[in-house]
Amino acid sequence: MPQISFSTLACPQWGWAETARRAAEYGYDGVEVRMIAGDVDLLAQPEMAVGRRAESRRVFDDLGIRVCGLASSVRFDFATRDERQAQIDVGRRNLDLARDLGAGFVRVFGDVLPSAGDSAARLERLHNIADGLRALGDHAQSATPSVRVVMETHGDFSDSILAAELFELVPHPAVGLLWDTHHPWRFHGEPLDETWRRLGSRVWHTHWKDSATNPTPRPSLVNGSASGSAGAIAAAEKARQLMSGHRDAEYVLFGEGDFPAAECLRLLLERGYNGWFSLEWEKAWHPELADPEIALPQFPPRFRQLFESPQFTQT
Repeated sequence: MPQISFSTLACPQWGWAETARRAAEYGYDGVEVRMIAGDVDLLAQPEMAVGRRAESRRVFDDLGIRVCGLASSVRFDFATRDERQAQIDVGRRNLDLARDLGAGFVRVFGDVLPSAGDSAARLERLHNIADGLRALGDHAQSATPSVRVVMETHGDFSDSILAAELFELVPHPAVGLLWDTHHPWRFHGEPLDETWRRLGSRVWHTHWKDSATNPTPRPSLVNGSASGSAGAIAAAEKARQLMSGHRDAEYVLFGEGDFPAAECLRLLLERGYNGWFSLEWEKAWHPELADPEIALPQFPPRFRQLFESPQFTQT
């Protein structure tokens, strides 16, 4: 059976204990921690203090829920060495935190390269990003061997050609890829098998979401009035400050859009993928989206139904 998780982007108002309780209630196997009670600085949370980590892990363990990974804001597209070194330092601390929580990975970003017209600056930035990934990989190998580093197909690196070019510079056993299965397909029109051909050997974790090319208007599924408001604009701006490569799409509940989920799942299973299938419902960045009480319960049964369909029967 698939290991199913969700990113806490889906539930920006939930605290640590509520997240664990809801994950168990909704039929998940794990949680990918992106934020806690609306704060993406995981290291600053009281539950993540060194002296409280064992207790915080037990909150999840007691419910049979794993912290599958930490989705940090670390990124390596900063221009100065000092900025990049600061990101490496934060990344190392996140790796230590992941180890203490029993998590298997820390997610980081590339994220954006200079324009294609400035080839020298572009190549330098590519090497700087590779240096950052290798530095975190070295820490993972020496200090947190149970935790790996995964860079997401996000920003410019949702183009698998660029992601493959970068990973030619990072032949590190502790550094791999988080394939956001939606991003290359939606933002670059890449066929799924083409993305896999370039990146599949380095894919250790997957994100799942759905979007529509021409969404059908429907009644709001949101509590409050954030949709189309200053709140939505502020949330999108916060996302771009954290992640320079953040892009928008017309997100819909899983299975209600255009994303070819069955094709993607078939591709992964045929290639022997055995990592997590993690729903990334970007409620924190798009407050107009359906509330977590609506979006989260429907993913596990829909995904398991897909997994258990005759086309995926394992022999």
